Amino acid sequence: MAGLAAFGLLCAGCSAGGNGTRDEGPASTQQAARDTPASAMPSGTAKPYSRVNAVMLVKGDPKASRQLKDDLKPCTGDEYPVDTSYGTLTGGSEADVVVNVMTCGDSVGVGTYVYQRRSDGTYGNVFAAEVPAVYGTIDRGDLVVTTQVYGSKDSVAYPSGENVVTYHWATDGFTETDRVHNDFNRAVGSGEGDLPAPQTTQN
Repeated sequence: MAGLAAFGLLCAGCSAGGNGTRDEGPASTQQAARDTPASAMPSGTAKPYSRVNAVMLVKGDPKASRQLKDDLKPCTGDEYPVDTSYGTLTGGSEADVVVNVMTCGDSVGVGTYVYQRRSDGTYGNVFAAEVPAVYGTIDRGDLVVTTQVYGSKDSVAYPSGENVVTYHWATDGFTETDRVHNDFNRAVGSGEGDLPAPQTTQN
């Protein structure tokens, strides 16, 4: 758990940090550059997208930590622990790319990155977060980043809670617009296979 706490949060324009991927727990990996097809995007907001090599994007990203890049390796065969989504976030003419990097062993998120397609066809990093158990999604044009909160005695499988932060694009960067914290109730779901029940507070 001390290793998890060593990760730092990154935003666009901040320096990169973090301890890279870890390998523990049950396996659940995804193939690099797994796409969210345009048909899955909300009606009326879908934009054309160009399929990317998510692994190469992260490895060539100066905002991603060196340790994470070094640890980003195939889990089995040519399958990397990477999820890739395409959608509308920054208002460009083409879809933006959200890349989530996870651990091979238990699919714990260790890095979330957003890439914006430039006019010359390349991609630039406009958001980066490297914290324990982080995962980013696109929700109705906003970026929603969820991170697990761990106490000193928590295992990776059973965090004490989570923070859910919503970001909205404003001109040339993301601005936080909403933050929700969920405390997990240990009195409920105390069995080995049960999930803790959330208790929600909103700022």
